[in-house]
Amino acid sequence: MSLKLEEIREVVPLLGKMHQQKEEFRRVFEDAKNWGDGASKLLDWMETAKETYKDSVGTICRWFGEVTNYFENRTTNGVVEGINNKLKLIKRSGYGFRNFDNFKLRSLICWHLDIGRA
Repeated sequence: MSLKLEEIREVVPLLGKMHQQKEEFRRVFEDAKNWGDGASKLLDWMETAKETYKDSVGTICRWFGEVTNYFENRTTNGVVEGINNKLKLIKRSGYGFRNFDNFKLRSLICWHLDIGRA
């Protein structure tokens, strides 16, 4: 652990605790061998973090099945979320496009797709 991080932990103990819990959360997803192991470790983490990460624990509770699906085949919906985010950005920056074709072309250009086939 870096000296700077250790100094921060001494000055703000809660921040140190939160950092430790964040690292434990990361390890749950790195070390879990299967769904049962991952779900069990995640439940343990949620129990220890329910005071410091109240909102996050609540979100994980509501989406527990979806979150623990990661342990089955190690995939996430991050790519889809990225695409949705980029489309929303294009939509916001393109406010005033006169028709859908302009929006469609702008979206396709973003991913360097062959516009001739679109």
